[in-house]
Amino acid sequence: MEKIKKGLHIAAPGRIQDVDSATSDTAADDGPSSVELSVFEYEQTRVLDVAPAALEAERVITGRGQDHVTRAYKLLRTQVLQRLVTENWQTVAVVSPSGGDGKTLTAINLAISIASTRTHTALLVDLDWQRPSVHTYFGYEPVHDVYDYLRREHPMSDVLVSPGVPRFCFLPCARPVPDSSEHLADLAPFVQELKSRYRNRIVLFDVPPLLLTDDALSFLPLVDCALLVVQEGKTKAKSVERSLELIDPDRLLGSVINNSRQVLPAY
Repeated sequence: MEKIKKGLHIAAPGRIQDVDSATSDTAADDGPSSVELSVFEYEQTRVLDVAPAALEAERVITGRGQDHVTRAYKLLRTQVLQRLVTENWQTVAVVSPSGGDGKTLTAINLAISIASTRTHTALLVDLDWQRPSVHTYFGYEPVHDVYDYLRREHPMSDVLVSPGVPRFCFLPCARPVPDSSEHLADLAPFVQELKSRYRNRIVLFDVPPLLLTDDALSFLPLVDCALLVVQEGKTKAKSVERSLELIDPDRLLGSVINNSRQVLPAY
């Protein structure tokens, strides 16, 4: 457990159950400047009207508050971005040992926090094809999803969604995908497509837990790095140690401890 003790801590009230936006699909490949990002608009993206109270009920941050959860995610964001810039990384798989460790909510809130920097956009892709759930946090039922896009049944503009948070979009998955690990192993061109379109885009992938299926193992070689999410008081030490064995240590971005009793002081 020594490695995990050096991880990042996210403190939140209660038990956390579950670290792209694109200006448009026609934007230049070299990406928008920070000035362009500050006047960010969606042109070919479905924009949801999600009330802040609804986000709060799902423990989703808006990126603008100063409560201890938002401040903790800002700290996580800054540390993540510093490492990504240093390593020239752009794609992050958010993983956990098992279900209920807080992986999906951490991925959502980290993406929103990254997008609030005004220098980066953030895209979250739901590749937890065993139990997809990103869309549920925004009260959204997708008509078309990322799997439809990958099968070339619908264009990206039919799938990409903004929950009304500037510079943040997500690609939902509406339902479980059969033979998911085989499909995930073939997504190298898709990952490269998302990575290369905008230089200021950070792409996060919510993938299935490491110890429940082989989905994450199939997908991890396709991304720059992995962020491991565990939950204090729930995730067993042996599960953490086994998960760390499955992640290339040179591509481990860091670890997040959810539901930590350590709370950042007010200022």
